[in-house]
Amino acid sequence: MAVMTRWLDDDEQRTWRAYLYATRTLAATLDRELQASAGIPHAYYEILVRLSEAPQRTLRMSELADATDSSRSRLSHAVSRLEQIGWVRREECPTDRRGQFAVLTEPGFTALTAAAPGHVDAVRRHLFDQLTPEQVDQLRIISEALVKHLAGNNPPS
Repeated sequence: MAVMTRWLDDDEQRTWRAYLYATRTLAATLDRELQASAGIPHAYYEILVRLSEAPQRTLRMSELADATDSSRSRLSHAVSRLEQIGWVRREECPTDRRGQFAVLTEPGFTALTAAAPGHVDAVRRHLFDQLTPEQVDQLRIISEALVKHLAGNNPPS
């Protein structure tokens, strides 16, 4: 028995395409502006942020990969690059020979602190300033519903 496809109606199609365009364009704009103002790709900025918020500015590499929604190999490459510029260092895990920690260094924290105001301004300018307070609430509710569905019992922190 063939399954009937539930095609998107015109409103759903417009909504879907607007959502895709908005999220892709916002991410690309924020990345481009962060690169221009601070010389940091958004993916590296996210790593620095996650480490800055962790106890002792340290996270297990596997936890950092999960928190940044990165593959282990992509995160390892990014951390290697951040190590080269002195913003992150790796430490061996004393209880697991295969495990490693990523640690945010003082120069890395300084770079993050310098980049953060411009990035926050860009997020505010390109997202929050374009919405009413009610729309911000709606966006949060919608986003949380999608995260709950897509991440199941493992929502990102």
